[in-house]
Amino acid sequence: MTVTAQETRSRERFLASLHHRQPSGVPIDFGGTSVTGIHATCVAALRDYYGLEKRPVKIHEPFQMLGLVEEDLRAAMGIDVVGVFARKTMFGFPADHWKTWRFHGLEVLVPGDFNVTVDDRGDTLIYPEGDTTVAPSGRMPEGGFFFDCIVRQEAFNEEELDPEENMEEFTPISQEDLDHLARSVQAAAETGLGVIASFGGTALGDIALVPGPFLKHPKGIRDVAEWYVSTRSRQDYIHRIFQRQCEVAIQNLERIHAATGNSVDAVFLCGTDFGTQTSSFCSENTFRSLYFPYYKQLNDWIHAHTSWRTFKHSCGSVIRFIPAMIEAGFDILNPVQCSATGMDPEKLKSTFGEKLVFWGSGVDTQQVLPFGTAAEVREQVLRRCEIFAAGGGFVFNTIHNIQAKTPVENIVAMLDAVGEFNGRS
Repeated sequence: MTVTAQETRSRERFLASLHHRQPSGVPIDFGGTSVTGIHATCVAALRDYYGLEKRPVKIHEPFQMLGLVEEDLRAAMGIDVVGVFARKTMFGFPADHWKTWRFHGLEVLVPGDFNVTVDDRGDTLIYPEGDTTVAPSGRMPEGGFFFDCIVRQEAFNEEELDPEENMEEFTPISQEDLDHLARSVQAAAETGLGVIASFGGTALGDIALVPGPFLKHPKGIRDVAEWYVSTRSRQDYIHRIFQRQCEVAIQNLERIHAATGNSVDAVFLCGTDFGTQTSSFCSENTFRSLYFPYYKQLNDWIHAHTSWRTFKHSCGSVIRFIPAMIEAGFDILNPVQCSATGMDPEKLKSTFGEKLVFWGSGVDTQQVLPFGTAAEVREQVLRRCEIFAAGGGFVFNTIHNIQAKTPVENIVAMLDAVGEFNGRS
């Protein structure tokens, strides 16, 4: 593969932003992670808009039904970042051996073990590891566009709760998975773009993972509400899980780094959400006592042994947690939900802009991008770029994934606005 001059500039622009240097324009990420992606239906619409080769979109992340942004579409959209993903999906089967499936009138490609049934309500059910002989772990309502976890909490005796049951998924990385990551990182590095990797195993209490959609028979505390209660009332239990998880994660990171080196620029470390639209899921004290020690262990190891930057995802109003996130060693915050309470763009940039890269925040995906006019999209994008790009430390993305039914004209207006801003810089 020959790296073009444009791709070299893309990487330079991306690295400049990660290192808080003034880049020659704002770098763009779409498709680099499971929280900066594009719904498969929108990927198909973008391919049509740009006149790209007619072929089915690959749904590489079936939980949210995200479409793979392939090389030709990355080029058309002006994307500066490419992602590396774990071998297996959220439902525990590999993203390989593609087969066709009909989805909202589109012929798409899904992994070979993407096995579903339809219940008497018309809902689509999906199964862990593709095994239809066990209970389903995900449900897509009739007419829906993504899956929700099915909670399969077994009855438990409070006196007999064993943290080991919540540790089933934290195991040494297999050679097959390690080989996959090594190949994927090499291929990503050869594009000449910035590289962000999602290695897995480092999320602490990510509520999308707690129910174990990838496990056939999840044990321990798997109910979402019960888990949140446990972070207050069973903290010793949670501490034991996080302690073991960190031990295994660091052992795995050692092997991953030995296999991939420093070709990765940023690593998606954790997607646990701490904010709601108006408040938070826990107090600052709980964050510092329960999560902070383990975040710091992971960040400290990465910063001591690699050149990777660390990426923390959390939706909602998280301004109260940002000082602790920085202290724990996170380099990057995503998605920067500016519509949430206290998340004023100018305040965030002026207060934390020298210590934190803002990855996201480019346009609101709850109202402006899906329901606004192209002119309104352009106006917000230009304003956000003016605020967050000053002095570097900004990677453009929407506030979380681009959702189904977002007008393609608005997506293009967003990309054109970033191009317009970059033409001025």
